[in-house]
Amino acid sequence: MNDIYTFTLIALLLVLSPGPNGVLILKTVSAHDKTSGVINIIGLTSATFIHGALSIFGLSTLILHSAELFMLVKIVGASYLFYIGAKTIINSYKKHQNTSSINNDIPNKKGTKRSIFYFYSEGFLTQLLNPKVSMFYLAAFPQFVSFDNSHYLDAFLLVAIHASIIFFWFLGITQVVNSIKNISSESRVSVWTQRISGSLLVYFGGLLLSQQASK
Repeated sequence: MNDIYTFTLIALLLVLSPGPNGVLILKTVSAHDKTSGVINIIGLTSATFIHGALSIFGLSTLILHSAELFMLVKIVGASYLFYIGAKTIINSYKKHQNTSSINNDIPNKKGTKRSIFYFYSEGFLTQLLNPKVSMFYLAAFPQFVSFDNSHYLDAFLLVAIHASIIFFWFLGITQVVNSIKNISSESRVSVWTQRISGSLLVYFGGLLLSQQASK
């Protein structure tokens, strides 16, 4: 645990790098509200602990060193990103049509009816199905801990640090996006934000398919 600060820096850089998590938060807050974004974040952090547990108990290594399993994870993860990206784009056109024919005072009425589980599962699945996170735990994680019974607590402490960075960083992003959304009352801003977010999610889905497993 002498290198805990180094691990924290690496985890921070990973979280700050562009990826589907940030796009998901942007999409959710612009289309719905801040609370929905926070629920997304809780899903992200929960899945991070799953990735940590898989790495600690060796399953991550098994997946990344099996071409068939890794390909399956990539296809499922990319398909999910394609799905939520395309759905976001389609919904933005539906919303635009609705707001052009009714009063702009209720542009998000339909969107706010999504359940807590819906937003939680979006965040959870986006993080869980991202092979890049598994590769992070395979490549970086073992350098900082020893995977024996006496060190499990230390290993999960590092996972908790990573999850905390994710939570507070995206909480800040949620606040910023929500503030911009409140300042700009133009429905077109929200609509185009959703379309761009959806397109980026589809793009990241394509990146996942082109990703290679580590040797």
